[in-house]
Amino acid sequence: MTGTPIAPAAPTEPLVQVDDLVVDFPVGAPGEYLRAVDGISFALEPGRALAVVGESGSGKSTVAAALLGLHHGTGARLSGTVRVGGTDVGAAAPAALRALRGGVAAMVFQDPLTSLDPYYAIGDQIAEVHRVHADVSRRAARARAVEVLDRVGIPDAARRSRARPHEFSGGMRQRALIAMALACEPRLLVADEPTTALDVTVQAQILDLLHGLREERGLGLLLVTHDVGVAAESADELLVMRRGRAVEHGPVARVLAAPGDPYTKELLAAVPRLDAPRTAGAPAGDRTPVVEAVGLRREFGRRGKRVAAVDGVSLAVAAGETLGIVGESGSGKSTLGRMLVGLLEPTSGAVRHAGRETSGIAPGVQMVFQDPVSSLNPRRSIGASIADPLRAAGERDEAVLRARVEELLVRVGLEAAHHDRYPHEFSGGQRQRVGIARALAPRPRLIVCDEPVSALDVTTQAQVTALLAEIQRESGIALVFIAHDLAVVRQVSDRVVVMRRGEVVEQGPVDEVYDRPRHAYTRQLLAAVPSLDPTLAAERRAARARQKEAAHRPGHQPPYQAAHQS
Repeated sequence: MTGTPIAPAAPTEPLVQVDDLVVDFPVGAPGEYLRAVDGISFALEPGRALAVVGESGSGKSTVAAALLGLHHGTGARLSGTVRVGGTDVGAAAPAALRALRGGVAAMVFQDPLTSLDPYYAIGDQIAEVHRVHADVSRRAARARAVEVLDRVGIPDAARRSRARPHEFSGGMRQRALIAMALACEPRLLVADEPTTALDVTVQAQILDLLHGLREERGLGLLLVTHDVGVAAESADELLVMRRGRAVEHGPVARVLAAPGDPYTKELLAAVPRLDAPRTAGAPAGDRTPVVEAVGLRREFGRRGKRVAAVDGVSLAVAAGETLGIVGESGSGKSTLGRMLVGLLEPTSGAVRHAGRETSGIAPGVQMVFQDPVSSLNPRRSIGASIADPLRAAGERDEAVLRARVEELLVRVGLEAAHHDRYPHEFSGGQRQRVGIARALAPRPRLIVCDEPVSALDVTTQAQVTALLAEIQRESGIALVFIAHDLAVVRQVSDRVVVMRRGEVVEQGPVDEVYDRPRHAYTRQLLAAVPSLDPTLAAERRAARARQKEAAHRPGHQPPYQAAHQS
């Protein structure tokens, strides 16, 4: 007996289909354009994750914005085809685009503070988004806001939904943005650098959350990141971009294990790793401390409600040595750095420079900040900014000032001709080089670097850390390197201090602390560092899930807390 042949099932349409996308932005005179994206093609199935990686300016965020039609009305010129959930984004009318955004696809941006209204409660903002796309009452929209806040792990969601953005930590604000994106049950989540400013443990929590949403709801995820480790932790496929073009595309395990393009190899070689050889080496010679902290304590707040941001910290840094300071956001590491240079006065304890107790900003000390944009005056040339420490020291001869500034520009890998340019004319990595040049201007004995590479892509990050190491070898300056990226700290440091809630929980030679950590909190930080091995990343994610499940059992105590109390 023969039956009617069963026809094969028709292939389902990908959730995202991009074919030969080209994006040009208007520049200069009318009719002049700059090509930002040049012929990108890819597909994304439901429940799958694609990571788009590359340096700043590679075009990856431009691609992400095109999926939601965010280039409409900007003057950008697009060609090719972008289809999301069956909608031709390029040809869609405004009403169709509104239905697409939120209802079919939603975007999570890098900086939640610029995406959230500071004047409105978090829950009200999420409810408003839900009401735009669904015909529901205010009460139903508020209930939905609490529901999605609870889903992304905000504790006591009903109460916290009434809080404003400034009352949330950085990780909680990012969770709130993800909750807002989930409010209308989208099928696609586009996450543009969602973990860049977060410390490693919070970053791991956000990545675990995104993975869980994919498994539970079949969400497609397009992840834009300059952190290859984050891509390895989160994605099924990797698309590597450079100067608007795709140079490599394939399964994440294959691309990471056997990259075919020279640029991909260069990108992977620049990724800081916990097991990579260190660039730093124990300095020889005079071990007299350049700076010492003795029992430092710094409190903030009003009388009766004071909080110790730094509590009883003692350390020393010698000439030619790099001391790394690591810890989560709120651990007190930046407050400690500011006390070391004299920008903050300690509540108690002392700071000594060259053996002498100091108050205020000590001579021979400089600082490099995380964000060079906010630390450079946009209305002054970079030459004028670099010369400021020299003018403060009493130098008035303009010829001498210009000569020293041009010498420093060349020293940090820029050009003497850049003297009269302004900050907006430089890339992020170049602006950080300007910040380093300014710190070097008065020939300091100590430079404190506060998150100097956290916002930079991996190749620029490697260039900046190599520059600092080279300058240190030549001049013998002492460096304090504050960062939440433990892999970077291992590469550049001789010794490391681990901080938690204002206290030092562990310190010592960097190899000893990283290879044989004594404190459970240090082990927790190291276990949260992204791995370039997708298999190991999956094992760590499963281990964190088991720990999270155990944490909800009655009587459970976090291991680092037990160690702290023992």
